[in-house]
Amino acid sequence: MAEKQPVPQNKMGTMPVNQLLLSMAIPIMISMMVQAFYNMVDGIFVGQLSENALNAVSLAFPIQNLIISVAVGTGVGINALLGRRLGQGESRLANQTAMNGLFLSLLNWILFAILAITCTKLFYASQTDIAEIIHYGEQYTFITTAGSFGIFFAITLERLLQVTGRTMYTMVTQAVGAIINIVLDPILIFGLFGAPRLEVAGAALATIIGQVVACMLALYFNLHHNPEIEFRLRGFRPSAPIIRDIYRVGFPSIIMSSIGSVMVFAMNQILIVFTPTATAVFGIYFKLQSFVFMPVFGLTNGMTPIVAYNFGAKNPDRIVKTVKLACMYAVGVMTIGFLLFQLFPATMIGLFQEKGASGDLITLGIPALRKISFCFLIAGFSIVSSTFFQAMGHGMLSLILSAIRQLVVLLPVAFILSRTYGLDAIWWAFPIAEIFAGIICIICISHLYRKEILPMKQAQE
Repeated sequence: MAEKQPVPQNKMGTMPVNQLLLSMAIPIMISMMVQAFYNMVDGIFVGQLSENALNAVSLAFPIQNLIISVAVGTGVGINALLGRRLGQGESRLANQTAMNGLFLSLLNWILFAILAITCTKLFYASQTDIAEIIHYGEQYTFITTAGSFGIFFAITLERLLQVTGRTMYTMVTQAVGAIINIVLDPILIFGLFGAPRLEVAGAALATIIGQVVACMLALYFNLHHNPEIEFRLRGFRPSAPIIRDIYRVGFPSIIMSSIGSVMVFAMNQILIVFTPTATAVFGIYFKLQSFVFMPVFGLTNGMTPIVAYNFGAKNPDRIVKTVKLACMYAVGVMTIGFLLFQLFPATMIGLFQEKGASGDLITLGIPALRKISFCFLIAGFSIVSSTFFQAMGHGMLSLILSAIRQLVVLLPVAFILSRTYGLDAIWWAFPIAEIFAGIICIICISHLYRKEILPMKQAQE
């Protein structure tokens, strides 16, 4: 049994909460905004090739989302466990957690590389019979999936920086990776400056090159600027108890995020019955909404180690204040996003349209963006609530919430609306599902407050 050390004067337990939350979250929010920007630029450049090229990349979303879900979900588990270990002063166990996290990144990449080799063609053939979409899609998905080692290690290494409060470094790693992607996109897609014209494959190569650079930077910052965590390869052995603890929180998060892949795949099947343009609109929505959701995810990434640390250190007042402030900021960001989607939908969609193409994309897209964006008004609160559950070690609550919103409510409602009222009505399924999720969040937060936060407060009195 490790001997407990005195809890260090970590800023997670001492800095004023609002200042701490902003200092933790703003760098991550900025880096995620840059990430959202390069995701959108990816779509803009690909959209200039043809609508089929845009459709191919849009249909790849479930696979890309699954990769990110596994990487981020593992990171959530690492963050939650590391935050508690550091809050309890158990530095040896914290180091072991970090090493096991890197080991899991390697295993996850190997798994997806195997899936890329064996399942890419089947994935596209199951969605469409349009040869050009299948051709572009196979290229894009194989390259980004087989080359995903960069994103797995980058996300894990960035979480190690975040949990010790060094979020400025994560902003640098993500921003540099995204900028490299943005610069390489037009060069490799259109064959500029003597480079070969690779079209959709060029977009995929630009993506993985940016991820690898971000990974290398994150490793450098951890080795040279993160003394609270030490990497020790000598004598390392995977620890089943630590891996189990990581995935006790992280696995529900993976499933929760992966549900998004199932939802998008199923929604594409509902939409493509009407017209392939509808799936392109749905893909554009996901690229645009990342500008709204990414800052909120950045905020909750900054919130997670604060809540986890203070839960381990038994500081209930700091937990409550952190969650309240995060909700306030998240709702504010989402309200701004709602207004933008209501006021400028045609301008947003026009960015992705091939020159000289028909106006079907904009005609279908304007009502879609306006209707879906009503869900933003509740989603900020739901995202913060879900992150709070994870940071407190209750990832299963987040999983249940996500499953109800996207599988139990959204998909059945979308299917019923499609059969009853047609394509234009499908988009209302998103705000309807978010209302249900918001109600469940209120119930779960009240339960957790009475069960875990209130007893800590009473113990201090």
